[in-house]
Amino acid sequence: MEKQFNTRSMIFTLYGDYIRHYGNMIWIGSLIRLLKEFGHNEQSVRAAISRMSKQGWVQSEKRGNKSYYFLTEQGKARMDEAGRRIYQEESPSWDERWRILVYNIPEEKRNLRDQLRKELVWSGFGLLSNSCWITPNPLEEQVHRLIDKYDIASYVTLFDASYEGMNTSKSLVEKCWDLEDVNERYSQFIQEYSQKYYIDKNLIEKGEISDGTCFVKCASLVHQYRKFLFIDPNLPGELLPEKWLGDSAATLFSDYHELLQKPATRFFESVFE
Repeated sequence: MEKQFNTRSMIFTLYGDYIRHYGNMIWIGSLIRLLKEFGHNEQSVRAAISRMSKQGWVQSEKRGNKSYYFLTEQGKARMDEAGRRIYQEESPSWDERWRILVYNIPEEKRNLRDQLRKELVWSGFGLLSNSCWITPNPLEEQVHRLIDKYDIASYVTLFDASYEGMNTSKSLVEKCWDLEDVNERYSQFIQEYSQKYYIDKNLIEKGEISDGTCFVKCASLVHQYRKFLFIDPNLPGELLPEKWLGDSAATLFSDYHELLQKPATRFFESVFE
């Protein structure tokens, strides 16, 4: 079977959707077996989990001659945040405040700056101007976690502010995020997955689809939808464009996920240790 998805991303998906609900820990043998369903070999699974361990997302524990991997506190926090955003049904409400984060990280720590940039985009911050990031969402907790993780308290300043112009809040949004592009991608997702949903609904009703196939389809669905966490800033409804497709995509995802979840979980439990 050809490998459709990056091994490390797929492991994140399995932790987020399954392993964290089963005590957060899995035997490496079970993980290898599960990822084999997606065309990943043992070598790539071991390499990916070792990289995740170096990055502080997971830790290993030996029991006899078996290695088990569990999410660290940092890993759990990321999975909880991702889970909240993936399974939320509608846009958050807005307190009409803006959080502004400004940093001044020295040139010799450029690598750190790049890491921080990626994390801020993932959390939903938008770049207003050089080293100045904004979000309408109350992300103070996430920011403090980032500051602790990278030990950068001396380089970062965080404000909670109101916007006094010179334009509308929506034009501020247009400056920081390309929501048209995000909307276009939601449109593609809806087209592709509504077709798949009806086909699979039919197959499941007739009992013509195996638990293993449902497991692959369910994890692939979550994997594709999870990509929106990297491009959709999860803005409050008041700040979204008129014909926003994010909520329709969320409903389709939720219906499709519910359809596949029971047989997929049965398969996961048959392999899990």
